[in-house]
Amino acid sequence: MASHLTRSAISQDALVAHVSGPDRGGAVTFLGLVRNHQDGKGVLRLEYSAYEPMAEAESARIVAEAEARWPARVALLHRVGELGIGDVAVAVAAASAHRAQAFEACRYVIEETKLRVPIWKKEFYADGTVGWVDPTTADKRTSGRAGSDSPPVGSRGG
Repeated sequence: MASHLTRSAISQDALVAHVSGPDRGGAVTFLGLVRNHQDGKGVLRLEYSAYEPMAEAESARIVAEAEARWPARVALLHRVGELGIGDVAVAVAAASAHRAQAFEACRYVIEETKLRVPIWKKEFYADGTVGWVDPTTADKRTSGRAGSDSPPVGSRGG
């Protein structure tokens, strides 16, 4: 894949087609969907932002690491911009000759993406507040009034 970030809807079928091949009998996908709640609050929508050059480079490194570690072909795609409830925010597909390697590679890519890729998630809540989400720690959150323009320093969401 040429890019790991998109502003368009993510197609699971396109990712599976990218990683599939006649020598790969096991294909695994992970889809991260926008849900309607977080920490007991109703969520109306999300907005993802990224430091795009660094996010692209780090995503490419993670995919390359997975492909070097397991005999698998891997694809990663993450949305940026505004997303609604039910939208696919992030997708990983991995295919290998056997299912175990595909599962392991897929899990590695999503976990490392959450830890390392500079993508920030801003949640817009039903009560009018906004929260920046850090995927590496469930309790590390800040909330303010809607309209806050930048994420907290050191916080990432994905």
